[in-house]
Amino acid sequence: MKHALVTGGSGVLGAAICRTLATEGYHVFVHANSRPEGAEAVAESIRSAGGSAGVLVFDVTNAQAVESALQPLVDSQPIQVLVNNAGIHDDAVFPGMQEKQWHQVIDVSLNGFFHVTHTLMMPMIRSRWGRIVNMSSVASLTGNRGQVNYSAAKGALNAATKSLALEVASRGITVNAVAPGIIDSEMIQGSFDKSAIERMVPMKRAGTPEEVADLVGFLASPRAAYITGQVISINGGLI
Repeated sequence: MKHALVTGGSGVLGAAICRTLATEGYHVFVHANSRPEGAEAVAESIRSAGGSAGVLVFDVTNAQAVESALQPLVDSQPIQVLVNNAGIHDDAVFPGMQEKQWHQVIDVSLNGFFHVTHTLMMPMIRSRWGRIVNMSSVASLTGNRGQVNYSAAKGALNAATKSLALEVASRGITVNAVAPGIIDSEMIQGSFDKSAIERMVPMKRAGTPEEVADLVGFLASPRAAYITGQVISINGGLI
C-alpha cells in the first residue's frame, strides 16, 4: 500500500482530500499543527469507512520539526503522494499590512512546501514513482485586493511547481498545482455571501471541497501519469 501525506488535513478541504485518497487505496497521513483533534477525527472517519489512516502533528514552518516527524517514516517506506495543502491567509490592504502578516503567510505556504517536500524528495526519487500536488489559489493567477501576501505565496508556489516538475519528470514523479476559486469552506465564511457568489461565478455557486478533492485524487493517481508542471484551475468559470 502506497503512503500519502496531506498537510493541513484537518480542515474542510484537507479532510475531503484525505478521504478521497483513502478511497483510492492509499494509507493517508492526516497532518495538523494547531488542531490535532481535528486530524484524528478525519483519520477515524477514514478507518470507520474501511480505509487506512494515521495522524502526524508538526509545524510545517519548522524545518527540524518536519524532519523529526517525517524522516523516521520514509526511512522504512517512501511517502509517494504529497499534497501540500497547509496554508493560511491574514488579509490586509498592502499599506496597512504588518511585517508579521507578510512573513507568516509566506512561511506556511511557501517555506512549508520546501520543508515537507524536501524531506520526502529523495526517498520518492529512489522509488521512481510519485505525485506531488500543491494547493494554490485563483488569487495566484488574478491577484486579489487585500491579499498581496497570499497571492505572492501562491504565485511563487506555482513557479516552484513548474520548476520541480522539470527536475523530477524522468523519475516517474509528477508535480502539479491546483488553483481553487471560491470553495465552500471556512476560508470563505464572512467573505462572500450568496448574492456575491452569484455575481462573480458564472456557475452561480461556490465549489464543494469534494469537487476539488476529486481533481486532486485524479492527479495523484496512475491515470494522470502524463500531466506534470501544470497549474489547474477549478473555479466554476470565474476566470
